[in-house]
Amino acid sequence: MTTAVHPESGLEKSVWSDADFESMGWHNATVHGLTVQQAEVSPRLLLDLDHIVRWVHPVRPAKTFSFWVAPATLVFEEVWDVQGGLDFKDLWLELELDEVHRLPAPDGRAQWPQWHLQGHSFDLRFRAAGFRQYVRQAPRLSPGPALTAAERGGCAFTELGFA
Repeated sequence: MTTAVHPESGLEKSVWSDADFESMGWHNATVHGLTVQQAEVSPRLLLDLDHIVRWVHPVRPAKTFSFWVAPATLVFEEVWDVQGGLDFKDLWLELELDEVHRLPAPDGRAQWPQWHLQGHSFDLRFRAAGFRQYVRQAPRLSPGPALTAAERGGCAFTELGFA
């Protein structure tokens, strides 16, 4: 049995990888920043997001969910063949993930599966060797699925899990 690093929220660890993919979820995670970083081997794709650790069912008289949320950095390694776009039709420029899919490599090169970041205002597909996700702060109970800039310490791409 795994000991939680943050018992109140149920978070099991602060650093995750593609080996944990089946037990992870990103639904309604707000993306605060996205960058491509050049590396020695090949580029890396980094996302600064609010990771929803757990949805909390409302307790009467409340009618809406609350959320255990933490700022996190999601890093995809050895990224190539990036395709997709952004679709902002109104003035609200917010990126929110719906799902992250790991798809079989179309050319059979299993070491580089295709990843699909499906969002409410964006869609990205790319090949990558894998990922790591660093939960940078202990989760906090929030009335909504996103934290304020002050709560999360602004936009960051720090690759270090909280202790």
